Amino acid sequence: MSKSYNKIAWFSAASVLCIIATDCANSFAVAQSTLPAVTVDAPARPAARRSVASNRPATIRRAAPRATRQAQPVAPVAYVPPSTSTMGAPTPYAGGQVATGGQLGLLGNRGVMDTPFSQTSYTEKLIKDQQARTIIDVLYNNPSIRTTWADNSYTSALMIRGFPVSPWDFGFNGLFGVVPGLTFAADSVERVEVLNGPSAFLNGLPPLGSVGGTINIVPKRATDDPITRLTGLYSSNSTFGTQIDVGRRYGDTKEWGIRFNGSYRDGNTSTSNQSTELGNAALALDYRGERARLSLDVGYQNQNTQSPLRPTYTAAGIAIPKAPNADANWFQPWTFAEVHDFYGALRGEFDITDDWTVFAAVGGRQNRDYLVSGFANISNSNGNLTEAPFNFPVLHDNTSQEVGVRGRFLTGPVKHQVSLTGTNLNDQAGSQSPTLVSIASNLYNPTFIAQPAYTRLDPKVLTTLHATTVAFSDTMSVLNDRVQLTLGGRQQQIDSANFSGTTGAQTASYSKGVFTPAVGFLVKPLQNVSLYVNYIEGLQAGPSVPIGYTNYGQTLAPYVSKQVETGVKVNWGRVITTAAFFEITQPSLLIYPSAGSLGTYSQDGEQRNRGVELNATGEVIDSFRVLGGITLMEGKLMRNANAALIGNKAPGVPDVQLNLGAEWDTPFLKGFTLSGRAIYTSEQYYDNANLQQIPDWVRFDVGARYAFVSPWTGKDITIRANVINVANKGYWAAATPTFGLVLGAPRTYMLSTTFDF
Repeated sequence: MSKSYNKIAWFSAASVLCIIATDCANSFAVAQSTLPAVTVDAPARPAARRSVASNRPATIRRAAPRATRQAQPVAPVAYVPPSTSTMGAPTPYAGGQVATGGQLGLLGNRGVMDTPFSQTSYTEKLIKDQQARTIIDVLYNNPSIRTTWADNSYTSALMIRGFPVSPWDFGFNGLFGVVPGLTFAADSVERVEVLNGPSAFLNGLPPLGSVGGTINIVPKRATDDPITRLTGLYSSNSTFGTQIDVGRRYGDTKEWGIRFNGSYRDGNTSTSNQSTELGNAALALDYRGERARLSLDVGYQNQNTQSPLRPTYTAAGIAIPKAPNADANWFQPWTFAEVHDFYGALRGEFDITDDWTVFAAVGGRQNRDYLVSGFANISNSNGNLTEAPFNFPVLHDNTSQEVGVRGRFLTGPVKHQVSLTGTNLNDQAGSQSPTLVSIASNLYNPTFIAQPAYTRLDPKVLTTLHATTVAFSDTMSVLNDRVQLTLGGRQQQIDSANFSGTTGAQTASYSKGVFTPAVGFLVKPLQNVSLYVNYIEGLQAGPSVPIGYTNYGQTLAPYVSKQVETGVKVNWGRVITTAAFFEITQPSLLIYPSAGSLGTYSQDGEQRNRGVELNATGEVIDSFRVLGGITLMEGKLMRNANAALIGNKAPGVPDVQLNLGAEWDTPFLKGFTLSGRAIYTSEQYYDNANLQQIPDWVRFDVGARYAFVSPWTGKDITIRANVINVANKGYWAAATPTFGLVLGAPRTYMLSTTFDF
C-alpha cells in the first residue's frame, strides 16, 4: 500500500477511534452513577421559527428552569432550521430518490415548487441503491446531462443542455474550488444537486467558467440516530473494496455532530489492461444551536489508474471509424494517472433575529497529479492512429470565501426575501507536458511498446485567476407566495494572468468587471401547479491570445452567455412532473485568416441551443417508483467566420437524450426490489461542417437489492447487485471537438453487502 493510502488509513482510524472514544466516555459516565438519579431536564428544543415575516422586535430568550423531578423520556424533536438558513438539506420527496428542494446559491434553500429554475437534487438513498462510485454515476439519471470523457478513466467531463461543464467547477455546499476536480467518490455525499443552465447570478464565476449548468455537492451530516455501517464492495473484473460510515450526535439536544466516511477500492476494471485504486476519507463536524450553526468538512482522496482511456481525436474529412468492443483499450498498458486531493470547508451562520441571518464560509483544495499519458489521433477510417503519451505533472490549487446576510420583511401586502453576499475565488493552475514518444498504432489492433525512460518533472504555474463578486437579490411574493418575482444581479471583477512555462515570466494579464443580472417570475394558479419564467446569464473569463496570432497578447473580454427559460411544474402528491423550454446563446471563438500569421482571434462566433425537457419523479404507487425524462434539443451555429457553416448543427449536441428509470418492490418477497434504466442518445456531429457523425446508441442497466433484518443482531442488512450496459455493446457515447470520441462504459457487474450495527 502506498504512502498516500497509509494517510487515508491513519485518518480513517483516527476518526473512527475518536467517535468510539466519545461513545465510551459517555457510557462510562452513565455507568458511574450509582446513587438515586437526580436529573436535570434537557432544555426544550426551540419551536420551528415563524414561516412569515414579523415586524415585531425579537423577544429575549431565557433558559428553561431546572427541574428536580425524575426526567421522563421524551420523543426526539426533529431539528428545524429557520427559513433564512443556508445550511441543512430539504427533505426527500416521495420515493426517496430526489429531494423536495435544494440550494440555489444566493437564494439559499428553495423548494422545487418555489424555484423559477430547473433543478433536481439526488439523495443519499439513490446513491446507495445504485451503488454510485463517483458523482458521474449519479448524473446518469439526468436526461439533460451527457458525459464527454470515457467512464473508465481518472476524470470526467459533462455537457448540460449541450454546453460543457467541467468537474473542476462543481460546488461544495455552495462554494466553488473545494471539490476534488477530476473524480469525487460518492461515499461521503448526502445530495447531488443539479441546476440546468447558466448561474452566474446565483453562484458567481466558477474556476473554469462552465455555463451549461451547476453541480453542487452536499456532504453527509450526523443524523439524530447513531450510524455504524460497514459495506463490502465488488465490481468486475476484480475490484474489491470496503466502505465505513460512522455518525453520532451528542449534547442535551443533540447539537453536536460528527460523521466519518472512508472507502478503499482496488483491482482490475472491465476495461482491458486497466486497474484502478481509489481511497477517500471524509470527516464532517457540525453544531446546530438555537441561534448559531457551524460545520467543518475535511477530506483526502487518492486515485491511481493504470492505462486510463484518454481523448481520441479524428482527422478532418474521414469517416468516423466504428466503435471497438466495449472493453477495448488502445492506450499503452504502462500509462498511468496519479491523483491526490486534500480539501476542506468551514461554514457558519448566526440568526441576528428570527428574520435575519448572517453567514460566512471559507474553503479550498490542493490538487497534485502526475500522468504519463496522452492523446490519440485517428488518421483514417480503418482506425490507424498515433498515440503520444506526455510526461505530465499537474497542480491546481484553489481558495474560496463567502460572506453575506439573508433576511425577510414585509412592505404592506408584499413579503420580501432578500440576500446580499460577497465572494472571493482564487485559482492557480500549472503543468508541464513534453511528449515522451510517438507510437503508430491501431484502434482495433493496438501496438504496445516498452515503457520509455523518463524523469519526473515539477509542474509550472501557467495561469492564475482572482474573481471577486458582490450580489443582491430580492424575491417579492404576495397572495401567500402564490405570485413571486425575483430580481437581482451580481457585479464580478475578474483578474487573470498567464505565465510562461519556460521562464515563469508573466506573458499576459487583464482585469475586467462584468455585471450579470437575472429575473425570475413564478405564479401558482393552483396550489400544486407552478408556472415560471427566468432570464439569467453565464460568465467565462476571456482568454489571452497565444503567440503566433496577429493580436497576440490581447485579452478578450469575458464571455457572457444568456438564457431564457419558461416552464411548468405539477406536484401530483406522490409524483412531480416538469416541463422546461429553454434557449441559451453562447459566444464562441473564431479565427479569421490573416496573411503572415495563424490568423486573428475573435469572439464573433455564437452557438444557440434550444430545447425542451420533460421529467417525472416520485412514487406512482407504494411499490413502484419512477425517475427520468427526455430532452429534445437543437444546437445551431449562428455566427461563424466561415459563412458556409452558419446554420449547421453544433457538434456534440444530440437532438434526443432519454433517461428512464424505475424501481419495483416485489410482492412475493418482502424487502426485495428490482430496478432498471434505459439511456438513449441520438446521433451527433463531430465537426462544424457536419461531415463526420457518430450513430445513436442505447444502454440498459439493471439492478436488484434485498433488505432484511439480521437474526443475530436485529440490525439491517442490505445486499445490492447492479449491471451497467447489460448487452456489453461497444458504442461512441459522445463526439466533441474538445474531447474527441468517447467510448461508452463496458458491461460492469457491481455487488455489495451493507451491515448496520
